[in-house]
Order: sequence, then structure tokens, then C-alpha cells
Amino acid sequence: MTSTVLVKVVGFSDVERHSLNTLFRLSGREGPYYTLWTPDAAGPAQVALIDVDSYEAGLELVSPSFNPNLKMICVGAEAPTLAWRTVQRPVDWAAMVGLLDELFVSAADVDIDISQEDPPASPLPPGVKLALLAGLPLDARLYLRARLALAGITAVDEVQTVAQLDDSVRARQYDLVLVHVNDDAVDPWVLVKHLQDLEKPVRSVAGVSANSSWKTANLAERMGCIGLLEIPFNPLQVIGLLQKV
Repeated sequence: MTSTVLVKVVGFSDVERHSLNTLFRLSGREGPYYTLWTPDAAGPAQVALIDVDSYEAGLELVSPSFNPNLKMICVGAEAPTLAWRTVQRPVDWAAMVGLLDELFVSAADVDIDISQEDPPASPLPPGVKLALLAGLPLDARLYLRARLALAGITAVDEVQTVAQLDDSVRARQYDLVLVHVNDDAVDPWVLVKHLQDLEKPVRSVAGVSANSSWKTANLAERMGCIGLLEIPFNPLQVIGLLQKV
């Protein structure tokens, strides 16, 4: 039975879009049926084709709704590091079908995890930076993952509880931990101090708050944070902070 695969398409010229539409119409004969994903589709997109040279791609990659775990096939010269595959122009559309088939034909035999879950923690190669998002809401996590990736930090863990945070920082050496500063019972500044007092302290800690003020920002600085990010995010503020990591 032919399966249907929803493909999110971002950017591309009219001629390239025509080629993509032809590709979709011809699919399904011997493998999956590829069809264009739209916001009113019955389910989420399963893969994205992104023209990284387009204006639309720039907006997509920094959008709070962007899903960094979605497999991306990028077309263009400067693809983000989280791209699954990158191809250059002129595009070989038959080869593009082959890339899609790598993901969706006999998926059980392909050594690629196409789920939306993060892979298990494993040792990182030398020089690869690692970040941890602690206690952040979903939309903030998605936005920051995209920004971290654009800054070259693609290895990102997430935790929601203090116990998980403690286990993670004892198991792995993080270059950056972003802590949600909110009104919960746990004092976030106690967590910041704890991260700095570890046998192998976190290299950089920053706060993230929807209720920031001059007093909060000043306290964050005095506690040794490299900064305090405000929700909704200011892209220039986020870029400036990540340049310190």
C-alpha cells in the first residue's frame, strides 16, 4: 500500500516549483506518494525542502514555529548545520526523489531516525559545543534551537525538572545552559549558583524570562550569567548572547 508523505516546501523559483509539482504528481507509482504540506493539512510535515538562498528560508529558520527536529533537504550554498542533506544548483530532481526515498522507502532498513525525538546522549566529537535548555516552554525551545543551530551549536539537550537538570549537568559538560527564570517555587538563581559550583562547572549560563526587568537583568549579571534573554525574543539580543559562548 502506497504511503503519503507530506513535504514542506520553502522558497524556490516558479520553474523549480513546477519541477517539484511534477515530481509529486509522478510519485507513488513504485514508492511513497509525496505531496505538498499546507498549514491546513491533516498532519504535520514529515520532511522539508528548503531553498536556503531565498528570503522565505531566512524567515522560516528563525520562526518560533520552526521544528528543528524535522529532516531538512536544503538547496543552496549556505545550508544550516542541522540540514540532513544539502544539494547545489542546478538541482537534479531525480536525485532529489532518491533522497526522499532514503527516508521513506523501507524505513526499517535505513539507519536514519526519522522520529521527532532527540537521539540518546552520546559522546561528542572534539570541538562540538553542547547546550542545555532547562525548564523552557515549547515555543521558546523551538526558537532557541533554531538560533543555536545558526550559531553552530547543533547538539542541544532539554530538561524540565530540577532533578533532570542535575543529572544532565553531572553526566555531560555543557558549553551553555539556558535556565527559565519564572515565578515557580524553585529559585532559578539557586540553580545558576549550583551550575557554577559543580566540580566541572558549566562554561556559560544565561537566563530566559518573560517578566524581565532592569533589576532581574542586574541580578543575572551579578550571579555570573552571560546575559538574560527576554520573551518574546529580540533576535539581536539572542545573537549577541550566543556570540559570547
